[in-house]
Amino acid sequence: MDVSFSKRFENIMKITKHLCEQGKNASIAKAEASNIEEQFLKVANTTDEYQELCDDYVEVHQAIPTPTTIGLDNEAMPDEIFNTDGPTLGKYEWATFHSDGQASTVYKAKSTNVDAMEKVMALKVMRPDHMEPPHNAHREARILEKARNDNVIPLLESFQQSGGRLVLVFPFLRQDLENLLRTDSLTKAQSRTVFEGLFGALAHLHSFGIIHRDIKPSNILLKSMDGPAYLIDFGISWAEGDPDSEDPAKKMTDVGTTAYRPPEILFGHRAYDSSLDMWAAGCVVAEMVTKDHSQLFDAGDLGSELALIKSIFSTLGTPTDDDWPSAKKYPDWGKVKWKEFPAKPWKEILPGASKTAIDFVSRTVCYETTRRMTAVQALSHPIAEEFA
Repeated sequence: MDVSFSKRFENIMKITKHLCEQGKNASIAKAEASNIEEQFLKVANTTDEYQELCDDYVEVHQAIPTPTTIGLDNEAMPDEIFNTDGPTLGKYEWATFHSDGQASTVYKAKSTNVDAMEKVMALKVMRPDHMEPPHNAHREARILEKARNDNVIPLLESFQQSGGRLVLVFPFLRQDLENLLRTDSLTKAQSRTVFEGLFGALAHLHSFGIIHRDIKPSNILLKSMDGPAYLIDFGISWAEGDPDSEDPAKKMTDVGTTAYRPPEILFGHRAYDSSLDMWAAGCVVAEMVTKDHSQLFDAGDLGSELALIKSIFSTLGTPTDDDWPSAKKYPDWGKVKWKEFPAKPWKEILPGASKTAIDFVSRTVCYETTRRMTAVQALSHPIAEEFA
């Protein structure tokens, strides 16, 4: 049976959109949709049967109620779905797979403590065999304890399991910015909640000498559709003075996620500071203010550094000494001669964005790290008023 790539992709996207509408995280929905579509391809005998299976899946599952978001202090809703055959971890039962990371697996579980205010929890179970730098579970727990804040996901407890597995316990929050962006359902009120939550968290973290190092939409969760917003996933964060953090002048450059990685680490700069987070946060805001919520830069399907550099240069323009005076100090600067790309106008880079939004993004997504706004300055920028 010969099904074209474009038809398969179309069906995967259709199933992904449907799963997102049912409350699934966008990245999880895409992975599930790919598995579902692949199974249909295997069992179908004809292309018509394959297409019918894909169409029927979306139609039949329309009746499933949208799961209710679980807040920090709410009891489990009746439609919260658990795997009742799932294992019990500590005092949490029915551990149900939620998502996979490079060094951990997240489960949704139910608290067995009848007096607990939170009934539905997220259990981040570390995998010691995958715990390679910059990932460090114990450092993550220490940073979360140190960085407690209204906009940092609260670490409720941690405990050890067999095999050296550390388990971090958080409130289970279903909604994230990634899902709101990809389903084009982000409202102005939510934008303000996310903006204030993200930069409030960063201002707090940076005051403690903590660099998050993985700012992206899927790491910003909302307690409910009305907020508040929380910054999550401190697995690769760096903290000044922490025994498991690298030397300040020799930090790892293999941090961040594809399109949100700033140019200085792509050229080997290891003495970076909190401005690294501000570049990534500016990229997030760029997605929030454009019409189609598309990513600002593209690292390609394989997440190539060269592809990302080309995307940055062809968007912002190949940097000159005036644009990026510190670049010549970086170890890998000058090893490759780049085509001289002209800078695109910001109105073209951010279609539909206001002058205020363009000003904000241009002052965070800029080559020279010392010219980027700080998180404290970001909170005072007039862009926040546009989200009101």
